[in-house]
Amino acid sequence: MSSVQNARTITGPVKADGSNSAAEATRPFVHVLADSSDKLSGVCSILEQQFTVAGERLDAEAKLSQVPFAIVVRAELRDTGTIAAIKKRAAKLAKATKRIFVVEHSSHASVSQAYALGATLVLPGTINKIKLLAALADPVEPASASSGGAPQPDNAVETAATAIASMFTAVTLGQPLDFDGTKEAGRQIADRITQHGLTDWLTTVRRHHEGTYQHCLLVTGVAIDFGLSLGVGRTDLERVYTAAMFHDIGKAQIPLAILDKPGRLDPEERAMIETHPAAGYDFLKDHDKISPEILDAVRHHHEYLDGSGYPDALCGESINDIVRILTISDIFAALIEHRHYKPTMPRTDAYNILCGMAGKLEKALVTSFKEVALSR
Repeated sequence: MSSVQNARTITGPVKADGSNSAAEATRPFVHVLADSSDKLSGVCSILEQQFTVAGERLDAEAKLSQVPFAIVVRAELRDTGTIAAIKKRAAKLAKATKRIFVVEHSSHASVSQAYALGATLVLPGTINKIKLLAALADPVEPASASSGGAPQPDNAVETAATAIASMFTAVTLGQPLDFDGTKEAGRQIADRITQHGLTDWLTTVRRHHEGTYQHCLLVTGVAIDFGLSLGVGRTDLERVYTAAMFHDIGKAQIPLAILDKPGRLDPEERAMIETHPAAGYDFLKDHDKISPEILDAVRHHHEYLDGSGYPDALCGESINDIVRILTISDIFAALIEHRHYKPTMPRTDAYNILCGMAGKLEKALVTSFKEVALSR
């Protein structure tokens, strides 16, 4: 059943006394938030066959107290009142293992705003039943005993995703860039990978994020682990993860329809994609906290040793060490990304592709990267 009463809906098999059936009680509990009754009932009707579902309109008083397995938000994120209503529920949002935002406007501003509000996954465009159910069906690690049974937020992932979202928002809306916050997010990723390893990071990121945001998080993790495996010092590791966090900032000026397009890009779309290194450089070059090394990495992470890269066709010694590390990390992360329209490439296959790029990538670094790619 699904009903909307007093700006609030409860769905699922309900007994005459108002309690859920025993079968219903064993199903994962999902809380739905929406800015209209139509959106609320639409999401609930999709979920109610597989989950125990309860929901509220965002303009109603927050009443549901049970901690959900997941929260699904479907709302217009260009509305300041809606944003404020979601922020009021921030404490409850943080307790859910999954926080899936369905945003109808496929724009960087909407997607960035969703991540800034605590989303673990954003599904842009009109609501898609298959994608939504697939996102909720992904396995989730059980809560630890010390957590009292309640799922705990993954602070490193959330901090990094929020930093990237804020960074993209700064570009698209002309807002100030939070350099210190982005750098701090990179440090937290480094700490996380030092403690738990790269595989754990890759698994967690691919479970919760898609598209450009997933890619930035994956590249940063891979680059950090590569730096750690090479034994770089703290200062150089900081340069590596800061460069990785900022490397794709220029993509904020490219439509999501092109960035997330399934299949091959046409020549015009490819040409637009190839503007992002220079666009990122132009946005960052006048920021007083961005060092020359970071600017160089942002502009040149698609350059190859044989001069076949872009945007400046650099070659050989013109490409510095941080850029060489970042380029390998970037390619590897792109190959192993999780995309809903294609299977995830095994890490062994991705590493073999790197090995096949003789003359473009530094051979000694590719050899050193084997441990990161296959066993770390």
